[in-house]
Amino acid sequence: MSNHLPASGGNGSHGVRAGDSGLRYPSNGKTIYHRPLNRTKTAELSKAAFAYLFAEMVSYAQRRVTGIQELEKRLNLQGHPIGLKLLDLLLFREPPRTQLRPLNIIALLHFIKINIWTHLFGRQADRLEKSSNPDTPDEFMIIDNEPLVNAYISVPKEMSQLNCAAFAAGIIEGVCDGAGFPARVTAHTVGDTAGANNGSGGGGTGTGAAAADGEMWPGRTVFLVKFQPEVLEREALIGNKS
Repeated sequence: MSNHLPASGGNGSHGVRAGDSGLRYPSNGKTIYHRPLNRTKTAELSKAAFAYLFAEMVSYAQRRVTGIQELEKRLNLQGHPIGLKLLDLLLFREPPRTQLRPLNIIALLHFIKINIWTHLFGRQADRLEKSSNPDTPDEFMIIDNEPLVNAYISVPKEMSQLNCAAFAAGIIEGVCDGAGFPARVTAHTVGDTAGANNGSGGGGTGTGAAAADGEMWPGRTVFLVKFQPEVLEREALIGNKS
């Protein structure tokens, strides 16, 4: 057994070679976790690397699923912890004078539409709307005409209702939960948005306009954000006090 042990050296753990563990370490022994959080503020990931990684995530989530809803739920769960951590990271990077968590629904949704989307996808989300149905004051819609998460995914015909943007919906849900605004977020293509809202009591002129633009943007996705009742109650109390 001793003949197979590597010879010991005086370099310590920093002197690990690529062939010993299969991993490569910097010569100074520091990894990405040693970098300051602000150092990678403007760093970008290549689309090829993202496409490969996300395709593997979808394949992993697809294992042993019984239907499209379960697959989208798994993608949602993959994105949720990212949203929780991303909220703290972006707030940390804000200047001290503006380092404030969103205190109401509109401020939170604008933070997601502008800050979160720009950090993740290099641009803002296209639209932010509120349900015009008086029966669903807890529903809001974040609209993306061309979600990057769907750009490199080929969906078979038998799974045409699948929307892999459920991963981004999980990120939005994580941000909402981390900010203290618990919500349920789902991703819908323009074609099935009206049906989804009819089933949940939502809809309105905003959704009708989104459906009308479906021909121009075939991959358009609506992220339906449905806040918990306690969030609306808190909003009403804050509004009365102000």
